[in-house]
Amino acid sequence: MDVILLQKVANLGNIGDRVDVKSGYGRNFLLPQGKATLATSANVAIFEARREELERAAREELESATARAEAFKAFTLRMSARAGNEGKLFGSIGTADIAEACTQQGLKLARSEVRLPAGPIRVVGDHQVALHLHTDIDMQLSLTVVAEA
Repeated sequence: MDVILLQKVANLGNIGDRVDVKSGYGRNFLLPQGKATLATSANVAIFEARREELERAAREELESATARAEAFKAFTLRMSARAGNEGKLFGSIGTADIAEACTQQGLKLARSEVRLPAGPIRVVGDHQVALHLHTDIDMQLSLTVVAEA
């Protein structure tokens, strides 16, 4: 399936690139999410007319993500959770909990931007949480989990 990218897609290409993808990937992910359009002659003409608008929107999104990353650099999230004597949590802290705690402290963060490759946090202590704020911006957030008194 031949498509034109309307947004930068990781491991695929930049705005305006004409790429050949598997039909399932294009039909089920790229097209419904508005990340690409079919590469027909009519769509190519429409894309060229909108190229500046799409590139400007991408620049603004990158600048916004960069500003958010700067705010997160000096920020250490502190969360309290019920824990046993050995430091193991009753339950766990997941992506939704981290995103909600950041939002409550004034730094807007979506659940989909939080990455926990090792799974949910289940012990008290200091942890590093990966944040994926933009296709080009990945960073680490310091998280301190303390036991509730």
